[in-house]
Amino acid sequence: MHLPDGFLDAKTALLSTGAAAVGLGLALRQARSALEPRQVPLLGLSAAFVFAAQMLNFPVAGGTSGHLIGGALVAVLLGPAAGVIVMTCVLIIQCLMFADGGLLALGANVFNMAVMNVCGGYLVFRGTRRLLGNNTLRATVAAAAFAGWFGTVLAAVCCAGQLALSGIAPWGLAFPAMVNVHMVIGAGEGLATALVVLAVLKARPELVAGHQADGGLHWKVSGAFALLITLGLAAFVAPFASPLPDGLESVAARLGFGHKAGAGLGTPLADYQVPYFGSAAAATAVAGLVGTLVAFAAAYGLARVLVPSLNAVRKNAN
Repeated sequence: MHLPDGFLDAKTALLSTGAAAVGLGLALRQARSALEPRQVPLLGLSAAFVFAAQMLNFPVAGGTSGHLIGGALVAVLLGPAAGVIVMTCVLIIQCLMFADGGLLALGANVFNMAVMNVCGGYLVFRGTRRLLGNNTLRATVAAAAFAGWFGTVLAAVCCAGQLALSGIAPWGLAFPAMVNVHMVIGAGEGLATALVVLAVLKARPELVAGHQADGGLHWKVSGAFALLITLGLAAFVAPFASPLPDGLESVAARLGFGHKAGAGLGTPLADYQVPYFGSAAAATAVAGLVGTLVAFAAAYGLARVLVPSLNAVRKNAN
């Protein structure tokens, strides 16, 4: 669902960028006061996982592919403020390093996938879990699945509105085309979100339920294994992802505006390829590893800046 340059006019791009900046600013402010030092590495791990997962396109109906967005998942695990920050880091890296999404459309992509997807998904998660029984395992997993689906569809609705506002496709065509395909893609998102949340509930339930973590060796080992698994996905699974066009590309081709997409930034890793590699699969694997590590470092570094160190917290408490 990454909008390229050329799909939005100047007013829509500016309006979307302004809305995204407000959402990100509020998230940064909330994170500074609400995030705990023990959550700092989780932001890095979440960004790494989302980056790797977004490379794993899966086929859906009608010759179209989809991929995990991940915003609702991060919001369920870390809260909406952290979710907005993590998704923004990933989207900026995808744009600047891999030409995935246009530079002028970056604000729109952040608004759709980092603000609306995260916040909308989180609100639905909280409301659904309360209706189903609050903190029970079944209620939490079911609410996470619905949140993943809803967040994907909500982002698609926003994207359709931006296309219509730009005059590139009328609302009466853009809305049903985007929503119909992303309702199917959202089913995959919901399933993936539910499975990850279920795994976390089994291994580290405090990440969802809000209990205090011990922060000891067990968590450090778990985090190291999580990062290794994520790197494995980027290196050994992403090169074999579906080559079919994603939901937005499919809609653009069907409605006849796909040719308006800009070329994107001329980066060495554009299209998740690395120069001088004879094998496209190997080039994608290397690009995925690089992007995953950069996403981890960016989100972790930003979290370290936002969240006071554990020693500082203890010093102030004394």
